[in-house]
Amino acid sequence: MFRLTSCVIAVATIVSIGAGFAHEFKKGSIAVEHPWSPATPGGAQVATGYLTIENDGAEPDRLISATAEIAGHTGIHQMSMVDGVMKMRELTHGLTVPADGSVKLEPNSYHLMFTDLKQPLKEGDEFSGILIFERAGAIDVTFEVEGIGAGGPTPDEHNHH
Repeated sequence: MFRLTSCVIAVATIVSIGAGFAHEFKKGSIAVEHPWSPATPGGAQVATGYLTIENDGAEPDRLISATAEIAGHTGIHQMSMVDGVMKMRELTHGLTVPADGSVKLEPNSYHLMFTDLKQPLKEGDEFSGILIFERAGAIDVTFEVEGIGAGGPTPDEHNHH
């Protein structure tokens, strides 16, 4: 009986720890996975935010705006290469998340741009944000701050897939 009780406690502990590392926020058909931002050097006035948006619904949704407690303004941006020149533009009409699909905000692609920073971002810190979707509405998220120059967390770091 003692062995069975120990196994049940061990499994419950692993499940509860795994849920904490998943770092997912969900509302309706939209799930936001692992919001993160690289640390910034002192004096920086801008930072970027990354995450994955999953839509398991039958209708597309659209990320229409975002806010972050560490910034005076947050925009949805797209970075792309055109004729060998890197270009960035704000997506003023939002970012569509297809039905039963996903969109990844990652370095050198779609991302959130935090401007007028209120403080530098330090590795290991967290900050709050709100993502506003056309259908799902507002989703409160927490961004984890990774190291300067981070390309994103590895799957093993946060117990993902």
